[in-house]
Amino acid sequence: MGMSSSNTLRQRRRAFLGATSGHLIEWYDYGVYGFLALYIGKAFFVSDDPTTSLLASFAAFALSFFIRPLGGLFFGPLADKIGRRKTLVTVLVMMAGSTFLLGLLPTYASIGIAAPIILVLIRCVQGFSAGGEIGTITSFISEYAGPGRRGFATCWLMVTAVLGLVLGGVVANGMTWMLGADLMQDWGWRIPFLVAGPLGFISLYIRLKLEDSPEFVALVEAGKTSKAPLREVWQWKRAIALVFFIITLHSSIFYLVLTFASTYMSNTLKFDSGTTLLYVFVASLSAALVMPFGGAFTDRYGRKPFLMVIGVLATLAMYWFFKAAPTATPATLFWPLMAVAILFGLYASSTYALMSELLPTRIRSTGIAVAYNIPVAAFGGSAPLISTWLIKVTGDISAPWYFYVATGIASLVALVVLRKEDFVATTHPTQVAPDPAPVLAAEPQA
Repeated sequence: MGMSSSNTLRQRRRAFLGATSGHLIEWYDYGVYGFLALYIGKAFFVSDDPTTSLLASFAAFALSFFIRPLGGLFFGPLADKIGRRKTLVTVLVMMAGSTFLLGLLPTYASIGIAAPIILVLIRCVQGFSAGGEIGTITSFISEYAGPGRRGFATCWLMVTAVLGLVLGGVVANGMTWMLGADLMQDWGWRIPFLVAGPLGFISLYIRLKLEDSPEFVALVEAGKTSKAPLREVWQWKRAIALVFFIITLHSSIFYLVLTFASTYMSNTLKFDSGTTLLYVFVASLSAALVMPFGGAFTDRYGRKPFLMVIGVLATLAMYWFFKAAPTATPATLFWPLMAVAILFGLYASSTYALMSELLPTRIRSTGIAVAYNIPVAAFGGSAPLISTWLIKVTGDISAPWYFYVATGIASLVALVVLRKEDFVATTHPTQVAPDPAPVLAAEPQA
């Protein structure tokens, strides 16, 4: 391309910063909403029973997950047709804008039934934009990284997701601690959402300066972009199915560590809120800490063997966590929780890179949007619901292990059938037909 290597490096860094800063806002919003669900429930879903308010608030939270696949179906093909950069700018405006608007919303006391309706609509916009973000941003980062670096580059999207959730939790809980429950209910809950406004503006400024990924530019120059990516993507049914099932464990263990463990420890095991919060933060940060090591390791030695070993250990760790629960004290449950968290970090370190290597550049964003968002909605967003139902039906608080172990087995089966030929030669972005890759491992860094 006649570009100096320092210029390429500068572009890479800017691309990385623009992508991750917007990604942080998406997950910050999820963190804030999850931790402030109690106040949002009381402000918007007025009921004599506080549990009903909380459930309604969580239902609005879950709804944004089920809207995600629709966002993926809309924005994934758009990114494959008009480019990654323009799509990333659009989803960021929708995401940060709707989070900011949530902080300005009049409550039920001010405008009655219109308040929860508008809230639900805003959550739908957030879910829609989040569904469009993931396929586009994974494609963008993996294409900028190039072979030999994809695991390390894309793992930072997962690190950002975890840190965004933790940041949301720290801001929400820090404000509750400073203001107290009454002021928080009055107006304090709005502040963490309003913070997304200036954050979004900074991130938008960075994203507007980005250039499209070199692989996508090469497609445009060769006149090989897909005219109908949503139709073309089904020629890659095997790749779509592999991504779907490999992401099944990724989804369930992500939401186990970052959302369900906290509810489970406080509501089911009756641990005090301070312990629960500390455990979830320590577990989340430990997961984020090991992700770069996992990504770099699979760049060098290959994704399949690593993910298979980690997948087996992660499935066993989830079984251990729930089996230890009936007799657990905070001291005894710490170790199974940490095992789950660290294995989640290692498994999730390389799944994004693997997704991008199973799909060709011309339909990559669409393929990831389709194959990733559905398992996230089915096995991630609904994990707390399924787990609670299993406990209720069986009367056994360790019962969620059935669900989590099943997701682990589904992913392991997909990894077993994964073949060398499934990896597309992504160094040639203009290919149309499946093209076997030379090796399972990405090329080692020279």
